[in-house]
Amino acid sequence: MLAVLIAGVIALVATLIGTKFAISALVAKGYGQLIRDDGPTSHHTKRGTPTMGGLVIMFAVVLGYGSAKLITGYQPSASALLLLFLFLGLGFIGFLDDWIKISKQRSLGLRSKAKLIGQVVVGLVFAVLAIGLEDENGNTPITHAISFTRDIPAFTLPTVVLVLWVLFMIAATSNGVNLTDGLDGLATGASVMVFAAYLIINIWQSNQNCAREIVPKCYDVRDPLDLAVLAAALAGACFGFLWWNTSPAKIFMGDTGSLSLGGAMAGFALMTRTELPLGSWAAFSSSSPSQSSCRSDTSSCRAENASSGWPSFSITSNS
Repeated sequence: MLAVLIAGVIALVATLIGTKFAISALVAKGYGQLIRDDGPTSHHTKRGTPTMGGLVIMFAVVLGYGSAKLITGYQPSASALLLLFLFLGLGFIGFLDDWIKISKQRSLGLRSKAKLIGQVVVGLVFAVLAIGLEDENGNTPITHAISFTRDIPAFTLPTVVLVLWVLFMIAATSNGVNLTDGLDGLATGASVMVFAAYLIINIWQSNQNCAREIVPKCYDVRDPLDLAVLAAALAGACFGFLWWNTSPAKIFMGDTGSLSLGGAMAGFALMTRTELPLGSWAAFSSSSPSQSSCRSDTSSCRAENASSGWPSFSITSNS
């Protein structure tokens, strides 16, 4: 449990302090957000706001998790390293997308086909390793069954179909967070809650793990406590970044942050056997008035929220 606390605190401090320096460095180099001219005029106020803040989140997560392992003296687990690979791999794809936008001074980065190919390559490596790496008890980070809170035996998939399911989860969740990143602090705030939830889930599964003692309703998952350390680093990093990303945002995470965070969510869902709950959360969040209609302009957001019974509020979009 000490490692969980260390990872969260170090990642939090790293983004609180590191983001301030990142903003100064990005502004000095002119690495700002580009806004489409045919979009709502309210979006134009965001032009020039520093982007690629996801790099700070990625650095803070690695620093927090790595420091926790060094201080406590425990070796990283295969599950956590695989999840870090997925997190950093998708973050690199997002970085390429952001870099193309900035270097070519256009609102379009990687073509959708190229971005999808990159996600498939990273996801395929993750899936193959997560399915094949067994521990001394024969457990793998990902099982062949689709899960709700535990594996559902009736939905056991053959290997090829399982790989396709993993790729779908990764692509859907990473792109879902990317779409959610439309309002100041929205994706970051949601990510804090998601990773905090996975922190609690992993601690709960660690305390009732079948590897410790086979009891009724124990959780047959691999490396839950180490995944809790990584979840704490992600929650802390996002919480620290939110200080600078909340409205009015001084920096955006860009595709660098949204793709990496979405990939990490998919990885946690697969490894903690909570795939279907994550899908339900994603469907609810994508249909919320505050995330769908509010992406266009403030007036329509107020009107739809009033008619649907949601509280009226004013929000400025960042893209």
